[in-house]
Amino acid sequence: MDLEGAQKKVDEWIKTHGVRYFDELTNMAQLTEEVGEVARIISRRYGEQSEKESDKQKDLGEELADVIFVAICLANQTGVNLQAAFDKKLQLKSERDHDRHQNNPKLKN
Repeated sequence: MDLEGAQKKVDEWIKTHGVRYFDELTNMAQLTEEVGEVARIISRRYGEQSEKESDKQKDLGEELADVIFVAICLANQTGVNLQAAFDKKLQLKSERDHDRHQNNPKLKN
């Protein structure tokens, strides 16, 4: 599924299972909360902090999906075409960053 399809699926879900979109500020707070949950898993599972027993069952994929879902909600309610925005960003990064990353001695093994 492409991003346009994902935006449509989320909109259908909101219309079928939700009452309405939360307002933009609430969704921004939700997005921040979900990113925090991803950060907690990453810092404990892959970083230097120890992982609590209660956190070992957390599913990183599920938390990342939560981030994507809320980001799509924000895009839908603000009229952003994520497919167009993502394609434009990927093109920009490809043009701007190709040589920068290829020539970065910090990335060499």
